[in-house]
Amino acid sequence: MPDTLRNKLLGRNGPSIPEICLGTMTFGEQTSEADAHAQLDYALARGINFIDTAEMYAVPPRPETYGATEAIVGNWLKRQQRERIFLATKVAGPARSLTWIRNGPPALDRANIRAAIEGSLRRLQTDYIDLYQLHWPERNQPMFGQWQFDPAAERGATPIRTQLEVLAELVAEGKIRHVGVSNEHPWGIMQFVRLAEEFGLPRIAATQNAYNLLNRTFEAGLAEVCHREQVALLAYSPLAFGHLTGKYLADPRAVGRLTLWESFGQRYTKPNVHPAVAAYAGLARRHGLSPAQLALGFVRSRWFVASTIVGASSLVQLQETLPATLTPLPPEVLAEIDKIHLRYTNPAP
Repeated sequence: MPDTLRNKLLGRNGPSIPEICLGTMTFGEQTSEADAHAQLDYALARGINFIDTAEMYAVPPRPETYGATEAIVGNWLKRQQRERIFLATKVAGPARSLTWIRNGPPALDRANIRAAIEGSLRRLQTDYIDLYQLHWPERNQPMFGQWQFDPAAERGATPIRTQLEVLAELVAEGKIRHVGVSNEHPWGIMQFVRLAEEFGLPRIAATQNAYNLLNRTFEAGLAEVCHREQVALLAYSPLAFGHLTGKYLADPRAVGRLTLWESFGQRYTKPNVHPAVAAYAGLARRHGLSPAQLALGFVRSRWFVASTIVGASSLVQLQETLPATLTPLPPEVLAEIDKIHLRYTNPAP
């Protein structure tokens, strides 16, 4: 039987948030506005009032759908009691070379962050954002399938202190209430925390990073840093772009983001992904679970996960996924998961 939904604190002084967050990046691409609103209604009726979006969505990012997700969420939000919703969005930085955003590639400087927040507020039809996140580091950093830091790739970047100073202005103006980062690394988390404390700037409440059975890299350095500095993890991609449902085992051409846009999932093209997924799917079957229940229940079980970001391309899919996220896993299953992890360690970092 699924457990009941719990709430957890966001960071050191943040509010209480549900342990499941509704991700929206399919809205406006795979998901129509009507279906998106049905998903939002379904989640809210089940106590999930934490909604995550981003200015660059829908995904995969392209000029034609830039801002579409926020606009869809905004059309729903204007019919809600605003204070009931914990709304998160993100400002896009230059690392992905999205040249159509603010005549990009956009930096995380004062002009760009201010332009981004005004655009998001307008599309979301709200006066404030509950959690405003830097979508990825502006500095040189391996991400999205890269796994090695390369000092030869250094480039100019807006200083972290400058980024925090702009966010401080927006907090003072009431446009954002809490600040966070995304796709960050231990050095970055420590710099954001140190500079906030040294100069009296907003302290980051959370980092939004990928975390799933195929990518447990958070555990190596970030888990300790975030625990000691009281920075929450918002875990995205808990099903590894659908791999951990097992659907690609039976049919490598099954309909999904990875087959609709083959260049989109570079994290998941590495050699040990397939055998690792097969091992986890076999473990799930032996214990009377679906592969999705195993994968989602595992992420929820981790002590450092404040909220699991769950997204779906349709209401029907969400109706299957949300209960699976609340699946409790007994200690013997978690022990077997670790055995597989030692055999196939982080095949999709």
